[in-house]
Amino acid sequence: MTLARTWSVGLAGVHGALVDVEVDLSAGVPGVVLVGLPDAVVRQSVDRVRAAVVNAGGRWPLRRITIGLSPASMPKQGSGFDLALATAVLAADGAVPPESVGRLVLIGELGLDGSVRAVRGVLPAVLAAARAGHATVVVPAGNAGEAALVEGIEVLAAGTLAEVVAHLEGRASLPRHTRPALPPTPPGPDLGDVVGQPIGRRAVEVAAAGGHHLFLSGPPGAGKTMLAERLPGLLPALDEQAALEVTAIHSVAGTLPPDSPLVTRPTFEAPHHSATMAALVGGGSGPIRPGALCRAHRGVLFLDEAPEFPRAVLDTLRQPLERGSVTISRAGGAATFPCRAQLVLAANPCPCASAAGDAACTCSPLERRRYQGRLSGPLLDRIDLRVDLPAVTRAAWLETGTAPEPTSVVAARVAHARAAAAARLSGTGLGVNSQVPGRLLRERWSPPRSALRLVERALERGALSVRGYDRVLRVAWTLSDLAGRTVPGPDEVAEALGLRLQRAAA
Repeated sequence: MTLARTWSVGLAGVHGALVDVEVDLSAGVPGVVLVGLPDAVVRQSVDRVRAAVVNAGGRWPLRRITIGLSPASMPKQGSGFDLALATAVLAADGAVPPESVGRLVLIGELGLDGSVRAVRGVLPAVLAAARAGHATVVVPAGNAGEAALVEGIEVLAAGTLAEVVAHLEGRASLPRHTRPALPPTPPGPDLGDVVGQPIGRRAVEVAAAGGHHLFLSGPPGAGKTMLAERLPGLLPALDEQAALEVTAIHSVAGTLPPDSPLVTRPTFEAPHHSATMAALVGGGSGPIRPGALCRAHRGVLFLDEAPEFPRAVLDTLRQPLERGSVTISRAGGAATFPCRAQLVLAANPCPCASAAGDAACTCSPLERRRYQGRLSGPLLDRIDLRVDLPAVTRAAWLETGTAPEPTSVVAARVAHARAAAAARLSGTGLGVNSQVPGRLLRERWSPPRSALRLVERALERGALSVRGYDRVLRVAWTLSDLAGRTVPGPDEVAEALGLRLQRAAA
């Protein structure tokens, strides 16, 4: 037989699509023709595959080889097609039974010595194979734990091409990999380490309970970074579907820890202020990769020294934060990544960042305005909570009488508040207060008119935009859930307004 077919998976963002790999051997001058929109990596795979087949003890056919990757209109990127190409060529040449590869999905890169190397994006690839009805996948041994997270599909772990050939010939079976027992997640930083800062601690608790964005401003040493790093510990653990979503993103990005194939805790991303637009949102010159915002999906994106980021880079966050997803288009295709993350910004009040506060500041009023003006108004308008942190006093630092509440205590209140919000939002497809559209807030969950007088007055005098009005209502509902109330009262609305306007008033 001179025609053989097998299957692999191509990726577009975090979504996989089955690729039909066909090989035809015909008479003519020996050579290889590869069709189906391959990129440079896929085109170069022919030489890798040839060397791997020979060094694994096989024979490379000295005939004209035509390789088709279907659907032909879909761009093919990456080295994950190597294993499927090698087995299809061997099956077309009769070295392995063609029927043994007809329904098999093979994913993996080949080394020149015939070893099967790990690749990115195995989890979304196996999910795509399972959705398409395939029962068995062959993946590199280094990706087997990740692939076994998908229920209802048999995962075979391959270390070398020779092992795959022996399995297809029936001489020795590849080991079947089952879902591994996940190691316990180590505890993160504890909120009890934060000394003083009751306003900052309250803001972080409210942000965790309602999924709100947060802006922390204060002098160096005030605890901005400490508070941001402890926010993920207050968030509930990811459920099965959310964990697979986050794990798929990190698999495509190549940041998945090998000893922990499933991400079960909200992630924390803190890119440096020199990060480019592609590093923050996603993109790149080769295959489209998720940026820090996408890797923080269902977790926290922390931008320390936010005014030091280029303003254009920060403004690219505005639409993705509203939509919860980002689509990156290139000439060769487009990729969509989920990015429903909580944004935490931190900034010093001025360029000199004097730890002693305004008394020792050497910046002129114009310099302070320019520095604070690097954060655009439209971006700040999307931030629900804006808190100015004072410098930690000596008395608070040395006080030993009362220990601050640890993460476990605050996380329990957050979980209770989130449960109350989930019960209220049941049937709407929404999970937390920050996701509730403004129309629903005003029509279905509007607080009593008597509780809204303060926020309506702020709207009338221009201290709030209409978007800001809705965001104050969302925070008020979160405060109500934390207090165990069924509807926000004047106190919750006033505190929500204060948490939003504190920075503006400063």
